Amino acid sequence: MINRYRLRRMMAPTAGLRSAAAVLLLGLLILVAGFAISFVDVFSPALKQMRIRWDGLMASVFGRTNADQASHILGLVFLLGGLYLVFVSARQLVRRMLATLNPTMKSRQMVNVFVRRQQLAAGPRVVALGGGTGLSTLLRGLKQHTSNITAIVTVTDDGGSSGRLSKELGVLPPGDIRNCLVALSDAEKLMTDLFQHRFKNARGSLAGHSLGNLLIAGLIEQYGGDFDKALTAASEVLNIRGRVIPSTLEKVRLRALMADGTEICGETDIAHAGMRIRRVFIDPEHCEPYHDALAAIKDADLIVIGPGSVYTSVIPNLLIPGIANALSEATAVKAYICNVMTQPGESDEFTAAEHVAAIQANVDLKVFDHVVCNTGAPSQVTLDKYREFDQYFVEPDVDRVRALGFRVVSGNFMNEADYVRHDPMKVAARLMEIVR
Repeated sequence: MINRYRLRRMMAPTAGLRSAAAVLLLGLLILVAGFAISFVDVFSPALKQMRIRWDGLMASVFGRTNADQASHILGLVFLLGGLYLVFVSARQLVRRMLATLNPTMKSRQMVNVFVRRQQLAAGPRVVALGGGTGLSTLLRGLKQHTSNITAIVTVTDDGGSSGRLSKELGVLPPGDIRNCLVALSDAEKLMTDLFQHRFKNARGSLAGHSLGNLLIAGLIEQYGGDFDKALTAASEVLNIRGRVIPSTLEKVRLRALMADGTEICGETDIAHAGMRIRRVFIDPEHCEPYHDALAAIKDADLIVIGPGSVYTSVIPNLLIPGIANALSEATAVKAYICNVMTQPGESDEFTAAEHVAAIQANVDLKVFDHVVCNTGAPSQVTLDKYREFDQYFVEPDVDRVRALGFRVVSGNFMNEADYVRHDPMKVAARLMEIVR
């Protein structure tokens, strides 16, 4: 039996064309009916004379007994010939239009691109929440299955280029948003590389800045501080599949209560404190959630939380008022993607179950049903290399995760090419299986 997502994918290439074809057919029928009603008296005598002469010609060529049959066959030939000429002329017209719009792409490539985009447009509605490199990595896999993606990004980053721009210009930190825009981009590689370029050798005010961060900040200023319009413009420049939005438009910062009772403010200071984190908070506590984020969560077929630093990337979005409530009430498939490696200063020696428990300790509501646990193990050489930086493999204690009341999605989701991280293609493919 074909499920609704597979059926939507099969029918995707004709989406938008079926209604247009139906309207065209209706228009032709109305045109013929109107022509017949208005001009039947004018053309009827001429048509009758043509029919008499045609019958006479058929009788003289094929004989009286075969004249009717020959007329029907020739009429069908003329009908098919006319349809073929219409098809050829329409195809040449479309090819000419496509060649004018994009001279570098062949018509067959254009067709493939069209079909692919139609299929992606018919994909499930996906919401992904998080920040850092984890979210942007996952988006690269999700965009292969759907273009109906909404990335809801944490805006508590106060370090590096993002932090400097946020302090100097009063804008939301653009770094994580930039990474997500690039991850969903369908633009030329030159443009995405430009957005990711960082001034490493520069001195003075440009040192350490990402060009993409500067461009986003410039767009915000160009649109009079309207973050919505700036993000829309950046999305159009990069031709992204989906959209990227912040969890809130207000300037917020992260506050943490440490295991020894001290309180630390600021995401960067929290991550580098070197102490176990007991609980994190958003300051100000009563900030407004971004309205489009709540709407996207409500309409989603799949909601993905993480992967990323559990205290500074994952939990902050869930602390924005209204976000956790919307997630709890959503009817979508909701999955948390647990990290592959621990994060120094945040999740030292955490197992998968302890990552889940940390989220539960900070968020009062149950915001996901599934936990994606990687069971593939890195090589010993890689583990030794990470141990030098106080990072360890996250033990997939799936029985403890189940005991917490969650469904476990286990498998080898790891990629060990440069760094040990999730393979976005494997994770996205498994998530799509769950949705279907």
